[in-house]
Amino acid sequence: MTKRLLILFFAVFMISSAIAQEASRWRGPTADGKYPDTGVMKQWPADGPEMLWSFEDLGQGHSTPVVYNGKIYVSGAVEPTGFIYVFDMNGKLLKKYEYGKEYFESYPGTRSSPTLVGDLLYIYSGYGVLNCFKAESGELVWKKDLFNDFGGQQIRWGVTETAVVDGDLIYATPGGSENFLVALDRKTGDLMWSSKGVGEKTAYCTPLIIELPARKLIVTHSESHILGIDAKDGKVLWSFDQPNQYSVHPNTPIYNDGGIFYFSGYGKGGGMLELSADGSSVSQKWFSERFDSRMGGAVLHDGHIYTSGDRNKYWYAIDWETGEEKYAENALAVGVVIFADGMLYCYGQRGELVLAEATPAGFEKKGQIKIELGSDQHWAHPMIQDGVLYLRHGNAMMAYKIK
Repeated sequence: MTKRLLILFFAVFMISSAIAQEASRWRGPTADGKYPDTGVMKQWPADGPEMLWSFEDLGQGHSTPVVYNGKIYVSGAVEPTGFIYVFDMNGKLLKKYEYGKEYFESYPGTRSSPTLVGDLLYIYSGYGVLNCFKAESGELVWKKDLFNDFGGQQIRWGVTETAVVDGDLIYATPGGSENFLVALDRKTGDLMWSSKGVGEKTAYCTPLIIELPARKLIVTHSESHILGIDAKDGKVLWSFDQPNQYSVHPNTPIYNDGGIFYFSGYGKGGGMLELSADGSSVSQKWFSERFDSRMGGAVLHDGHIYTSGDRNKYWYAIDWETGEEKYAENALAVGVVIFADGMLYCYGQRGELVLAEATPAGFEKKGQIKIELGSDQHWAHPMIQDGVLYLRHGNAMMAYKIK
């Protein structure tokens, strides 16, 4: 009996460990654009990595596919409705269920990527409705209209943040004068606490959670500030000015060893905040207007930040401690970056997908392909799972073998 229990425990542990490494949320298991795959190709063939499959009926959108329990989940929109598409790992469509009205104004289609925890799936619409579904069946568990329920305000290009789950809580940012950020029970949608923030609108940003010895901290952007909020009760601990044109701040900040790298587009730039040991205050360590990625993210590897600009049309390697540029290259159009096993996967806004080594010595292409399938802008962030890179471009999703 004891032996059977040990075997069962080991099996459950192995399954849980595997699921924990699945890219079940935007920008990977650790939400920082870094994927745990190893043994990936360091140089692509002349014609690029093999395309394993493609699907070209995904509706409109800019969201990223995620993987959970051996299935791929991605949002897509067919006017006027948003849908969750569920695939097996070979690209076969298994299920499709709707989650309500989706955004079909400027740059139409889905913005938010699904987040999966346990048996539940969470998805925002561009109109600020947060939905919770049973992932397998598509049965609606609860939903909150963040604007109507909490007095939030719509933003210029629709809500783009992705749901952040932390234990039994889910954090959402309605914005507005009274309920800038709310913590909800993730199973019921009940309000647990609310934070006024600094009384500004939300700003497209998916929040960052920082675990400190003294407290857990939520870091996110409002329209003109970056904020540090206590995850226990929603108390605003600090705010730091970061206004830019159009109040657009989709990039989730990056935390490492007491430092927070924050960055915004339209020529604003990015810099480093030093966080106090207890998380209660920040001070600026360095800043540069050149590091102005609009919505492409950044990755941190071996003491260097890799990202692109926006109005500054370069790809950068930046010293984490000093902000010194190690290189500034215009080898492809500005865009999105993710990382796996020492390699950068750079997806430019003209449709180039480039492989490069993550080294401050220089930006050297190790492979390049042109994304021909799909529609509209090349804005969706790629993701990697088990040696396969998944890329969404409007109505198409493609899977490339990179290992």
